[in-house]
Amino acid sequence: MPQMSGSQALVGSLAREGVEVVFALPGVQIMDAFDAFFHEPSIRLVLVRHEQSAAYMADGYARTTGRPGVALVVPGPGALNATAALGTAYATSSPVLLVCGQIESYNLGKNRGALHEIGEQLDIFKHLTKWCDRATQVEEIPGMVHKAIEHLSTGRPRPVEIEIPWDVLPATADTDLPEVEVFAKQAPEPSQIRDAARLLSQAERPLIWAGGGAREADLSQELLELARALNAPVITTPEGKGAIPEDDPHSLGAFYYGHGPGYLALPQADVILAVGSRLHMSPSVPWSFQPHQKLIQIDADPEEVGRNFPLAVGITADGRLGLQGLLNELGGSIHASRWTNAEMTSIRQQTDSEIKEMAPLQVEIIETIRRELDDDAIMVAGTTDIGYWSHLAYPVLKPRSYLTPSYFATLGYAFPTALGAKVGNPNRQVVATIGDGGFHYAASELSTAVQEGINLVTLVFNNGMLGASYNDQQSRYGGRTIGTELHNPDFAQLAEVYGALGIKLASREELGDALRSALKAQRPVVIEIPMPAPKPPFQIPPHGLEAVTG
Repeated sequence: MPQMSGSQALVGSLAREGVEVVFALPGVQIMDAFDAFFHEPSIRLVLVRHEQSAAYMADGYARTTGRPGVALVVPGPGALNATAALGTAYATSSPVLLVCGQIESYNLGKNRGALHEIGEQLDIFKHLTKWCDRATQVEEIPGMVHKAIEHLSTGRPRPVEIEIPWDVLPATADTDLPEVEVFAKQAPEPSQIRDAARLLSQAERPLIWAGGGAREADLSQELLELARALNAPVITTPEGKGAIPEDDPHSLGAFYYGHGPGYLALPQADVILAVGSRLHMSPSVPWSFQPHQKLIQIDADPEEVGRNFPLAVGITADGRLGLQGLLNELGGSIHASRWTNAEMTSIRQQTDSEIKEMAPLQVEIIETIRRELDDDAIMVAGTTDIGYWSHLAYPVLKPRSYLTPSYFATLGYAFPTALGAKVGNPNRQVVATIGDGGFHYAASELSTAVQEGINLVTLVFNNGMLGASYNDQQSRYGGRTIGTELHNPDFAQLAEVYGALGIKLASREELGDALRSALKAQRPVVIEIPMPAPKPPFQIPPHGLEAVTG
């Protein structure tokens, strides 16, 4: 049994588990770990400028590669800085591993005012992670890392956190690194698969509803095969975009705040198969799931199955294994439904037309972006007007190529998350859409992008305000404006100061040419685009209902 330090056990365990990139910011409690990374050439250490960005980058890396994204931060303020991004990873079911330093083991629980001390730091992460733990002996570190990877690789892949006290990292002990393990996915119960297949084969108008879990489980091929076998239309949530190519005849597109194909298609369905979705929808709206409809739900998280609506069949299983089971049970034959290609095309065309009518400017911009990008380009849709409308108007053609912050709706997440996506996918185009308010959150990561050669293209839509909140004041508070107007720098000049390429457009009509040039540049690019503050989808009443604000 070899002798190694705690830091060698940590870094060696990460390397053995296949970790290739760690996003990190140094500090005194984790300097021994940094020194161990110096001696581990198989892992790239990406230096960031803020701990929140470290976790966001790990999230972007994880969601676009399917591999664990790892961030390393100091305890106390570093750990707290990372929590907003960890909350986003929790909301999006992203396999992020946050490694935190900790104060000295002999100071734990003493409240002596040790450097960076938080009383019971683990308690903070219990509400933001699937699992968290602390090693207080060198020998415990490899097993803890292995357990973290197991949690990230099985069930619902939500983030995990581990932490190691300052004095344990330089300590030494006889320690073994565990062997790499291929973790089994949860298979569905055969009887439940038979029941679900029977309902689907007998359905006159089956419909498939795909959420973020369908994207995370990489079941695009199985979903497409099932849609064709059932002749069933597919609706996705924004988080599920990319689970099926949106140029396929069976894809109706995404449904968001009552806009999109759901209000036309859902009421017609008699059997609905929901895959990897928490099914968060008000039962009071006319397009919601109704008692006469038979609802089948497949989810890796047993707590989600049947949480929000009564089910005909609930299946706790890995999404891919669940769909493979259904395909095997259906026998590969086509089960003719009453849906016609003309109906599905009509629903898609009608909703596309309505979206263009509601948001002509935004759709024009989104169509321009889509034309310039490769089919497998990664779009990180920011918490901004163009990002919101992209849920409805941006066609996603490949898996793991569209990112949202899901229900956490984190302002400022898009730029650092896209940096992580680009690190994980250096040969794919990656574009972030972000507002001027959101870009301020992590603008300093331009330094990271330049230093690390992360050639991301960032579209900053500048309207000089926090647009959704400003619109809220106009519509609900009598136009009383306070705290929503911004003083901005010249974002293109700011990019140049950092060493990136900055492009400032005089008008939106210049976007196509600018984006084409930016995608060819061999350095990070910021394109600043003038933009008014039109209403996002959630501030427009969906089909006669009162607007939902968020």
